[in-house]
Amino acid sequence: MTTRLQAGGSSAPARKEHALDHRLRRHRLNTLRGDHFEASAPAGDKSVVLDCGWGRLLFAQTFEGNAQLIEALRQEEEDQRDIAFYVTDPHVLLSMAPQETFLDPSHTYRLELSTYRASRRAPKGFFVRRLSSESDAKAVNDIYVSRGMVPVAPEFFWSKRDSRSLTYFVAEDESSGEIIGTVTGVDHHRLFKDPQRGASLWCLAVDPSARHPGVGKMLVRRLVEYFQARGAAHVDLSVLHDNKMAISLYEKLGFRRIPVFAVKRKNPINERLFSGPIEGYEDLNPYASIIVDEARRRGIHVKITDGKAGFFLLSHGGRSIRCRESLTSLTSAVAASICDDKAVTRRVVAAAGVKVPEQMEIGGEIDVEDFLARHGRVVVKPARGEQGRGIAVGLTTVDEIEAAVTHARTFCDRVLLEACFSGEDLRLVVIDNKLVAAAIRRPPRVVGDGFSSVRDLIAGQSLRRAASTGGESRIVVDDEVVRCLRSAGHGLDTILPEGEGVTVRKTANLHTGGTIHDVTREVHPDLVKAACEAARTIDIPVTGIDFMVKSPTHSDYVFIEANERPGLANHEPQPTAERFMDLLFPTSRR
Repeated sequence: MTTRLQAGGSSAPARKEHALDHRLRRHRLNTLRGDHFEASAPAGDKSVVLDCGWGRLLFAQTFEGNAQLIEALRQEEEDQRDIAFYVTDPHVLLSMAPQETFLDPSHTYRLELSTYRASRRAPKGFFVRRLSSESDAKAVNDIYVSRGMVPVAPEFFWSKRDSRSLTYFVAEDESSGEIIGTVTGVDHHRLFKDPQRGASLWCLAVDPSARHPGVGKMLVRRLVEYFQARGAAHVDLSVLHDNKMAISLYEKLGFRRIPVFAVKRKNPINERLFSGPIEGYEDLNPYASIIVDEARRRGIHVKITDGKAGFFLLSHGGRSIRCRESLTSLTSAVAASICDDKAVTRRVVAAAGVKVPEQMEIGGEIDVEDFLARHGRVVVKPARGEQGRGIAVGLTTVDEIEAAVTHARTFCDRVLLEACFSGEDLRLVVIDNKLVAAAIRRPPRVVGDGFSSVRDLIAGQSLRRAASTGGESRIVVDDEVVRCLRSAGHGLDTILPEGEGVTVRKTANLHTGGTIHDVTREVHPDLVKAACEAARTIDIPVTGIDFMVKSPTHSDYVFIEANERPGLANHEPQPTAERFMDLLFPTSRR
């Protein structure tokens, strides 16, 4: 199950690199001066403030009065999110600074540890452990950003590895070694000698690409059992009122609501929580909302004209630009039409020296058998279309090709046959002729548990992918899935042994259940050069260039297609929405 919780469970679009640099410099400076304290706690454990990296926790019950609490909130730093927790009379506190503060729309939940019973079930395919290295810290930070949470300087995590009050757990994939989830705990008794011996849970986040079920649940249980062993009386948490999936998880584990509130400052990170929703915002998909959130953070006016279709109007400084997700009025009709027809796209970029696979259009006197004999494995795709619909990869027989062509023609009457290039699917996002993000897209894969059929495994994986992508990613069981399983010697009713995995589609498109893995830091410069050349040749300001590559670190590639409306939300932690807004409104840069 995928869920997220950070300082009230709110999403946060503040992902700028300068914010991380600023906090990193502050951390180093304070360490050198010897005054980098875990909490600010005068005699008698009063006015307790805990620096969590993404902001500070202010324990309201330790402050002498509301005036002191307001003054502490005013010390919030740029690109941080402070939260005053355990506020019992929020109406009184808000009346003292109504222009600066607001009541966080979150519920507080508590789990009484005296009645909690530890789970005997061990996680499958992953394990939970303490954060133990700087690479762990970097992976946790990437998960934060991928879930729309405020990032933390990785060195901050590492500096807290021996903390008595802050505890970080991570979930590690057994096969890949990747960090796929994280949770943070605060021990109140260790922090300020809390007479109630309480503890709290923060920043529960699961990698949206994680394929294992129950990651969030196991992280919560591990933290709860850790605090139970240390003699804590209860564990509290704060979660947004409309985060139904997280609330369902917590209630199943025994958490119950308590009348405790949180107060925050009115800052750009929190704007969505106190300014009210824009009409039509709830209809936006993640690809539109990431852009709208960044626009609002910069003070750019947003008017949603058709939320379900992703249309909105951005206005700033006398300039207005119409958008459909990342497609804007800056993209010409000619550039969009080039991208729309895959055969045309291939010819245009090939003329500029970009490497392309051999391709032919089905129909007439075309010799399919000869083409198959020359290449061994081929791809069938509609000449026009998006989101991976109608594409079949790795076909090796004429019968498979004929069936795939029939299916592809349900999406477009023109169908292309293309040489199959073995390797990985690489998406490069190019904005203003500069690379902003690069990611390997991997096809959906399920892992057996020893008793579930492949059909049931696919259904479970599809539900998790839909939950982590706002409903954008699902695995549809169709002829392509059946063919893919058959080539691996399996069927939908096969029961895979525990730990054995199988790829269920050859295409890696997100919309058909694929997962995305950031490789921006390691992509080969020749691939970057080729992608930027393709964008310049098409003359398109924002595009997703798709290559097939042996490896993102090698220079070998073939061009597959160009997307005129790339999904910017798929590429966090890279600042895709920020660079997109820089292009549209250069004077709005922060």
